[in-house]
Amino acid sequence: MKQDAVCRPPSSGFTLVETLAVVALLAIVAALTAPSFAVWQARDQIDARTKALASTFAYARSEALRRGTRVTVCRVDAARRCLAAGQPCANGIADWSCGWAVMAERSGALSILRAHSSLSAVSISGTQTNLTFTPPAGQLIGTFRSFEIAPRVSSRATQGNAWRRCIHIAAGGRVRIVQGACGALS
Repeated sequence: MKQDAVCRPPSSGFTLVETLAVVALLAIVAALTAPSFAVWQARDQIDARTKALASTFAYARSEALRRGTRVTVCRVDAARRCLAAGQPCANGIADWSCGWAVMAERSGALSILRAHSSLSAVSISGTQTNLTFTPPAGQLIGTFRSFEIAPRVSSRATQGNAWRRCIHIAAGGRVRIVQGACGALS
């Protein structure tokens, strides 16, 4: 019988203490990386919304040129109807993060060409009225316009101009994106 005990192969696997040590280490690493993931996600949302709004303005200008008719970009509600200046959307927010749409005039009525949904994590402040691009040059009715995109809820990690983007629209309808707050630019 003693020979059987000596010939038994060693057991493989982890002990309970080793497993708990690995789980504790993984929990510490997860706790340390979670804030940086949230910061990365906020910056990604700001950049994505900035590019989406700027491309919407460029698209509206090109459609005004192509169609030879007025094309309007406006804040919209859930039913994709243009909101009046200062009118909040369903969640109570009164900026452009409600969502927006590109509308073309057809026989005196507006028809939707393209729409973007809301994203309440990002604040998009700027003009509270519609922007209309006109043919033949795609000019913007009115003067220069600016839109500032920033995190809606500012934290210690997301303060400063590195977390803001500014979209400038010239009277001719050309769009330009600048890093930083709109008021901080010369």
